[in-house]
Amino acid sequence: MTEHHDTTRAAYDGVVDLYASMFADRLESRPFTRNMLATFAELVRGAGNPRAADVGCGPGHLTALLHELGLDAFGLDLSPAMVDHARRAHPALRFDEARMEALPIRDGALGGVLAHYSMIHTPPGELPALLAEQVRVLAPGGLLLVSFFATDGPEPVRFDHKVTPAYSWPVDRFAELLAAAGLAPFARLLHDPASERGFLDAHVLARRP
Repeated sequence: MTEHHDTTRAAYDGVVDLYASMFADRLESRPFTRNMLATFAELVRGAGNPRAADVGCGPGHLTALLHELGLDAFGLDLSPAMVDHARRAHPALRFDEARMEALPIRDGALGGVLAHYSMIHTPPGELPALLAEQVRVLAPGGLLLVSFFATDGPEPVRFDHKVTPAYSWPVDRFAELLAAAGLAPFARLLHDPASERGFLDAHVLARRP
């Protein structure tokens, strides 16, 4: 496990209760994100394979939302403390500890993968391998919804995230990485989160051909 994995895991282990409380409203105050997730769930259901992984699931709030939206959803996270919280908060759902670069899922098993701000801590040079792993577990026609912080500049920008260092990405560059991994990006939503971070919120939907 590389150094950034150790750092990220320890950082999220230390903020479980605070982090969970920040998202207790289940996206009620985030209409853009909520509707993008609903679109993702509808498309996954329509493709005929409702099994979906919430990678980097944190406290499990979005795993539960995907389940309510009709998907056979389960959550995976690097942080054992987050997984423990998710299991206690949502005992009817499955949560396991796992790295996004080495998912405990067989090839082509999933109809959908959600990566909600869970790739932001990955150094740019390691992101292609991480994306390739998401493609591996998707069935043909399966969908990936990835959300991240976006920047207008030409290159990724490292910044001091409140939990542990993270990266923002130019949306076109991120879409190019998705295409290089074997996915076909077909929809994106870019909006101002009305925060002081100075970044936009980006959501990109891609399909495995």
